[in-house]
Amino acid sequence: QVQLVESGGGLVQAGGSLRLSCAASGRTASRYAMGWFRRAPGKEREFVATIDRSGDYTNYADSVKGRFTISRDNTKSTVYLQLNSLQPEDTAVYYCAATSAGPLRNGRIYDYWGQGTQVTVSS
Repeated sequence: QVQLVESGGGLVQAGGSLRLSCAASGRTASRYAMGWFRRAPGKEREFVATIDRSGDYTNYADSVKGRFTISRDNTKSTVYLQLNSLQPEDTAVYYCAATSAGPLRNGRIYDYWGQGTQVTVSS
């Protein structure tokens, strides 16, 4: 079992930045590839970014590429998502997730999920 707790969400103006954190506990977090997903009001959950176990490989949704950065610190069992140049359409609940499979975009292959952290971007 892996427990995931997100933090760092909040209210920010368009063009601003936030840094989300996802703290993992339980089984060694470094065994898992990690992903960030988001769900906006009235929309389905969508993939944002993923990172492999070592942190050497990352992949992003086209909508966030160049603005968001995923990283991890396995010594702290924590995954980060740096959000820059935020836009109102980035408003959503952001979730981190862990998978024993590879760093993939499909949320269905993720085994563990956090409770989410709200990001609200005002125009």
